[in-house]
Amino acid sequence: MKKRTVQKFLTLALSAVMALGVMTGCGSEPAGSTPESQGQESTPGSQESSRESESAPQESASQGSESTAPEGGSAAAGMEGWTAFADNVTLKIPVYDRGQAGIPDVKENYWTKWVQENFGDQYNITVQYIPIGRGNVMQDYALLSSSQNLPTILMEYDYDKLATWSEEGYLQTYDIDAFQEVAPTYYDAMVRNNQLVYTEMNNERYFVLAERPYYNTTPNFVTFYRMDWLRQVGYDHIPLNREEYLDAMQKIMDAGICEHPGGGAMFEAKGGEQTYDTRDFPLNEEEWAMYGDFNIPSLSWEANKRLLKRANEDYNLGITNPEYYTIDPATAEANFYAGKTYAYGAYMAPSMPLLDNFYSQNPDAELAVYTFVGEEQKTQADPGTGYYPLYRADNPFGMTIGFSSFASEDEIKAAWMYLEWMIQPENLHTIQWGVEGETYNYDEDGFEVAVSDYEGEYKMGFNGNKDYWCVAIEARNAGDMYDNIRMNSPKGYPQDFTDQIIGIYDLNVKKAELGYPISDALFAVSIPSVDEYRGDLQMKYAEYKDALIMCKPEEFDALYEQYSQEYLNMGYQSILDERKAAYEDGKTTKLPDNQKAN
Repeated sequence: MKKRTVQKFLTLALSAVMALGVMTGCGSEPAGSTPESQGQESTPGSQESSRESESAPQESASQGSESTAPEGGSAAAGMEGWTAFADNVTLKIPVYDRGQAGIPDVKENYWTKWVQENFGDQYNITVQYIPIGRGNVMQDYALLSSSQNLPTILMEYDYDKLATWSEEGYLQTYDIDAFQEVAPTYYDAMVRNNQLVYTEMNNERYFVLAERPYYNTTPNFVTFYRMDWLRQVGYDHIPLNREEYLDAMQKIMDAGICEHPGGGAMFEAKGGEQTYDTRDFPLNEEEWAMYGDFNIPSLSWEANKRLLKRANEDYNLGITNPEYYTIDPATAEANFYAGKTYAYGAYMAPSMPLLDNFYSQNPDAELAVYTFVGEEQKTQADPGTGYYPLYRADNPFGMTIGFSSFASEDEIKAAWMYLEWMIQPENLHTIQWGVEGETYNYDEDGFEVAVSDYEGEYKMGFNGNKDYWCVAIEARNAGDMYDNIRMNSPKGYPQDFTDQIIGIYDLNVKKAELGYPISDALFAVSIPSVDEYRGDLQMKYAEYKDALIMCKPEEFDALYEQYSQEYLNMGYQSILDERKAAYEDGKTTKLPDNQKAN
């Protein structure tokens, strides 16, 4: 495929100190959660949203606008400068197909028709939604590219995926001044959130970025613990450290409550590996730049060894299900409902399938996401292991968006118009919440409350239509974090988790002040060995990880050393060498002072 623009280098403002990462995310979505991580509440996501005045689904801020043609020569910037295209333009927008039961067809439903009627029809644009498998993003885009049928917009939470698409010629560059003319509201949001630095690669403009405030403190992803089980074995709180965790799990097993409370699920080869809470702190900056990558597991690094050794101990103690390597994500979730797992995690939302299914099978169970016991311990190192409660910060931006190299000028401008239209408060509120009295109501404090069991005409997609409005913002936003949590915490369940989730946020603010949310390094030069070896290393790591978890404890050290050397020889050493050279040349981002070892 012929590239419109070829990029080799990731250009960033290296002088800026930033906290950058991805989710297991939101971007990379965890199949569940690690039930024990020194008792800390792991929150790799961020929670923002958009709360504005309610707008009926038949109405739109775009209707009735007078404008000049978007093809050029407009007398006014933004929506006031728009009129319909002379010839119909087809705008193809990707939408995640998560394979989740109980949600409408992602490519055609009430809300896709609403977008067409209130946006597309106004400007002679045909909006088509293109399903992208959530677990097969790279493969799906590759197939679309090979058939020259890429969507107009390409988007992902993981920045490195966009970098790969740019390298492979999927994307074209754009003129940011022209973008500002068509989409000033969207552009201003990027300026306000200091995101322009991330829009360039190789000194050329490729990306626009959705908003993600509170990216390193928010409790977007929450872990639900079986508090009723803990109470049965004498605990009035979620375990605060490794010693308490092992004690509680053994007591749960001894009491016959659960055979393997740690549960478990197969490690997906292309999934990330989070070593954040087994790293030395403060961080060695060179090691952070060399090893601290989420997507390529850091086998041979001491932090990775500690992580796997802990997993080996859990396995040999019987805490982990010995058949974990056969358990797919859907089965792992079902095991939580069935009382076979002590803890499980999901992204917070007013309506959560995880909780719907759990309480339908366990109506009298007690869950917890946070315990107010041991506040001081939660910001200190584990007294047994010496590990600090570090966790992965999310990106300082939400969805990263690029534009297809196959798209015409009019198609690109239609995409810009779509982004600008979606970010308007009236439109964003409607597609986020739906219809008052149907999909949501207002509570006594004036906050929207989703109707969790709604099954009518206006039924919404995953997480309140998130996969449609994520092009503008990562989550609904009430204004400040406390209001966000009150608005977005689970509603209509036997338990109210709002105060506990606020506790997680308050704790994360304290942790952020101490430097505990860790961001991965970004590089201002190409690291060719990453693309060359990543796939093979990911596959090999999945094999090695299972062997290291299931081996006898006395065999672990020698086996880890053997696998580490093989892994290095397969290409990981080349990656480390290239990253180190980039770091020594000053071509990486840097750690904040409160994270850096002297």
